[in-house]
Amino acid sequence: MSDADAVEARPPGQALPGRPPPFGVGLYPGTFDPITNGHLDVICRAAVIVGRLVVGVAANVGKHPLFALEERCELVAAELEWVRARTGKPVELRAFDGLLIAFARNVGAGVIFRGLRAVSDFDYEFQMAGMNYRMDPGIETVFLMASERHQFISSRFVKEIAALGGDITSFVPKLTCERTLARLRKSRSE
Repeated sequence: MSDADAVEARPPGQALPGRPPPFGVGLYPGTFDPITNGHLDVICRAAVIVGRLVVGVAANVGKHPLFALEERCELVAAELEWVRARTGKPVELRAFDGLLIAFARNVGAGVIFRGLRAVSDFDYEFQMAGMNYRMDPGIETVFLMASERHQFISSRFVKEIAALGGDITSFVPKLTCERTLARLRKSRSE
């Protein structure tokens, strides 16, 4: 990541000597339209809990994303090398379309990580966790609270602020900022 100070990830965790992490593979899914420093904070924190973390970028065309799936994957991938270096853990990127629990099974995840910013996130996430558990009780959902510095950041607000001419540099990585501003300029000129 070009702005290493933008994300205050905790130092890499260590498993107890001779014991593997409690979950071999974890999954952090999202639309990432665009990826924010809050997402990166959760990715770093989730990576140290599992042996391997899969970041799943959802097609989610129902949300009418600003960026196509391929572009979102490219923006996320641009940040993962920094995450790997920071955490010392394997983190991979996979795009998916369809049922989250099916994707979790497909990648062998024993845990799905979900980030929470505020109480308003909890209601939706709680319902989704319950449905996922009903479909596969062998896959746990773990909620990670956004760190204080990133609690208010959301992709939706980033896009709105940028569209209205506001400064988004403290909310997203440098490449994401450049691409978001360019995309909004292009859409205004069309």
